[in-house]
Amino acid sequence: MNKQDKSPISRVNNYIGNLTKEQIENKHHRDKIGGFWEELGQLQMDFMKAKGLRAEHRLLDIGCGCLRGGLKFIDYLQAGHYHGSDINESLIEAGKIEVAEANLQDKMPQLQVSNCFGFGEFNTTFDRMIAFSLFTHLHMNLILQCLKHAHQCLHDDGRFYATFFIAQEDVQERPVDDTPGNIITHFEMDPFHYSMAEIQMMAQHIGFQAAHEPSFDHPRGQSMVCFTKSV
Repeated sequence: MNKQDKSPISRVNNYIGNLTKEQIENKHHRDKIGGFWEELGQLQMDFMKAKGLRAEHRLLDIGCGCLRGGLKFIDYLQAGHYHGSDINESLIEAGKIEVAEANLQDKMPQLQVSNCFGFGEFNTTFDRMIAFSLFTHLHMNLILQCLKHAHQCLHDDGRFYATFFIAQEDVQERPVDDTPGNIITHFEMDPFHYSMAEIQMMAQHIGFQAAHEPSFDHPRGQSMVCFTKSV
């Protein structure tokens, strides 16, 4: 049994299942992360720039996968300023191939395989963070773990943006089928939904404030939330 098999995430979904070299050569990694390769990559870039991302900023991409949004960020940011972390080693390897095919090696992206949100291993602090289509697949304890580690390496005036499926009621036990893309979300299984009150409760427990970002148009109905450090 490898380290990934021991991860709590393996008991929530099958995301950590590694792809073969042949699957990566055939670009199956783009489907594994949900498709919409160009559309969602550009959506992340446009949103973060609109929210003040600058080329000199250091960005942490949590759950970066095979760099759907990462390629856009790597191209935009100064060399060495993009940091991507993911639990799936094969997706990180696929991302390195995507970087090479895009001729972005000189931008020196910093990529990490971690099953415990080990952002401290980058030995830096960040101006901006993004977790795109990550918390939609995690239960509350794992989100709290991620927020805790993110809080430790985010600048005091930094911003951490993360997508959620937002439920209208607290502890919404019934499945919700009101999102685009025929997605049914759940209280107790992947994909998960949370109310804003529940998200704010998690944030406050760690020392964050959480605010809903209304100006975000995701094709599958995910909403964006901004975490900032409490004063």
